[in-house]
Amino acid sequence: MAKDKTDLLQGTLDMLILRALLGGDMHGFGIATRIHQMSKEALLVEQGSLYPALYRLEAQGWICSEWGLSDNNRKARFYSLTEAGKQQLELESANWTRLSTAINLVLGHSAQS
Repeated sequence: MAKDKTDLLQGTLDMLILRALLGGDMHGFGIATRIHQMSKEALLVEQGSLYPALYRLEAQGWICSEWGLSDNNRKARFYSLTEAGKQQLELESANWTRLSTAINLVLGHSAQS
């Protein structure tokens, strides 16, 4: 039997990555794991989606990266949130709240449901 899969709306992955990095610097696997944990295991970010998003966010100046050693002493790229990234997270979070409220209204759900 196929496992239920929750697909992300286009553009939400960037917001989730920025939110995960709000807690501190992490390497790619750590970011994916943190998103999985924060979503109560509903969201699984695949490497094929994660790394292009990380490169895109870095090119936009919302995150920066540097090489370091992971907990198991392997070389890994660690990502951190920039000031511009924090501002973008606030903007995207506000937009998401407006969008989800509007969708709930259309579906007939109250915002508190």
